[in-house]
Amino acid sequence: MQLNPYGEYAVLLAASLANDWPEDRAGIEARTRVFGMTMPFPEAPNDHAETRRMIDQWLAVVDADSDAERARLLNVLMKRATAYPRLVDHDNEGWHLHYRDDDQTMPHVLRAVISVGTALHLTTRGMHRLARCAAGATPGDPCTDVVVDITRNGRQRYCSVRCANRDAVRRHRARAQA
Repeated sequence: MQLNPYGEYAVLLAASLANDWPEDRAGIEARTRVFGMTMPFPEAPNDHAETRRMIDQWLAVVDADSDAERARLLNVLMKRATAYPRLVDHDNEGWHLHYRDDDQTMPHVLRAVISVGTALHLTTRGMHRLARCAAGATPGDPCTDVVVDITRNGRQRYCSVRCANRDAVRRHRARAQA
């Protein structure tokens, strides 16, 4: 039984936006649809820039040096969201929780959904389950993608098989040279 879907899909949406930023507002909205958000967003002229600013604030949570700092930054994001959870029934989805009011702009809605979703993800799965790709920790490796660990064992370190293989080859070559 899934009590709250906000955790996983909201964090995966945030990582998707951070890892592959859409060119325009329509691209952001299309991405929200891919991750299960079906309600429309009222348009505002600064939606694209404000959503980017919110994603950059979320990335500070990803890059936090400690659990306490991660929690502090996430609490700031949630405080800025100021949306009350409420029950809604739309699009034949059945009654469920929303962390938004009907007339809020895209950046405001995404701030609420992503910050609450991230908090749920980290508190239910573990504070370590959000990081940058481990391949990027190697000097010269360009990967800076976000990894949302949704594995059973909680050990996902790479954003893709490609990055994991590249890092494994580097480690193998370093051992062979030693």
